[in-house]
Amino acid sequence: MDEMMTFKPVETLNWLFLDLNSFFASVEQQEDPALRGRPVAVVPMETDSTCAIAASYEAKAYGIKTGTKIFEAKKMCPDLVCVLARHDQYVRYHKRIFAEVENHIHVSKICSIDEAACALMGTERRLENALQIAAKIKDGLRQQVGEHVRCSIGIAPNKFLAKIATDMQKPDGLTVLEPGNYENLIYKLSLSDLTGIGMNMRRRLERNGIYTVKQLWDLNPKHARAVWGSVEGERFWYKLRGYDIPDKETNKRVIGHSRVLDPEHRPPEKAFEIAGTLTIKAASRLRRYELYARKFVLQVRCVDGGRWAMETSFSPTQDNFTFTKALQRLWQKMLWDLKPTKLKKIALTIHDLHKPSEVTLDLFEMGGADAEKSKVRKEPDRYVRLSEAMDKIGQKYGKGALSLGVCPKTKAGYVGTKIAFTRVPEPEEFNE
Repeated sequence: MDEMMTFKPVETLNWLFLDLNSFFASVEQQEDPALRGRPVAVVPMETDSTCAIAASYEAKAYGIKTGTKIFEAKKMCPDLVCVLARHDQYVRYHKRIFAEVENHIHVSKICSIDEAACALMGTERRLENALQIAAKIKDGLRQQVGEHVRCSIGIAPNKFLAKIATDMQKPDGLTVLEPGNYENLIYKLSLSDLTGIGMNMRRRLERNGIYTVKQLWDLNPKHARAVWGSVEGERFWYKLRGYDIPDKETNKRVIGHSRVLDPEHRPPEKAFEIAGTLTIKAASRLRRYELYARKFVLQVRCVDGGRWAMETSFSPTQDNFTFTKALQRLWQKMLWDLKPTKLKKIALTIHDLHKPSEVTLDLFEMGGADAEKSKVRKEPDRYVRLSEAMDKIGQKYGKGALSLGVCPKTKAGYVGTKIAFTRVPEPEEFNE
């Protein structure tokens, strides 16, 4: 039997989705009254060659958006105010905001730093009750967090449609897509307004003669599967029609950090200090997730456009020292191959991840008695224990209290820890 046939269309309002409006910029305006009502761009570093990672609605009115180069943004808006990103501040606001949301409805899933999905239960599914919950959330955020931190809320039969609804009215919007009565509303949207349809997917749809949401709606599910080239097309078709298709479970595959370097950190010797700190932070996350890794990748990009990447592997580990040695080996190889004068960006990735139960020790690295007892890693070795001790010291006494090598200073006040698209850093990461 087809997987999708086991699901049925939803006939009630099952989900409330919350999307914080221009979150980073709104936090900055909430924190600094001088920024309110002004066009603001949040930037990763203080240089015109960087790009905006967030823009206030006043800046968006000039056409500035995430990804806009700052030198271009200043031409579009000479009065633009650029503010250095403070990821630790945004995480603190994130915690406060969703603690307040919990006072009104349970947060079923944190989707990103500025998005969350809440399942409606029982009488909450009645339209008047769902609208009342949304109103209480908005009022609670105004009173407990600040009037400049606003959100758009979507209410719909499934999580997919509820998220789409949040984009239909911004800022501070509230949109309901009622079961069996929302087709005409989404027909007005463009294909790229639908979650999951980016530029490449839109081009693929257009190559197949699909230019509007209505044309996509009128496909049959098998045709959608053929257009996507996988079952994901069929899943998309059913979600668009209100089926509540569960999210697929995913396992963490990689842990990584990257950084575009401040100008003063671009000489190789300074960049290596940043790379060392990123490596320790990634290893700390690996231990926090209780995972082991076998591979380490270093990637660099030079100011002149040169690029370099290489991978190394080792026995399963989670200690700082193995990763630091791997970084040193790869860094020396990079210097030999690339001979860089200034680096623009560095990125490192720890992957080939395994749970402790999946890890076996290398017999050649074990003492005879230990090797005879078991091949399964049950106790952390001395390097892991030392790495864990470093974690605890950092958490208790603050970042830089103990480090391997020099702990570099940046204008943002921390290295590596930043908010990714679907990952919200834990507060302790800013002290590692």
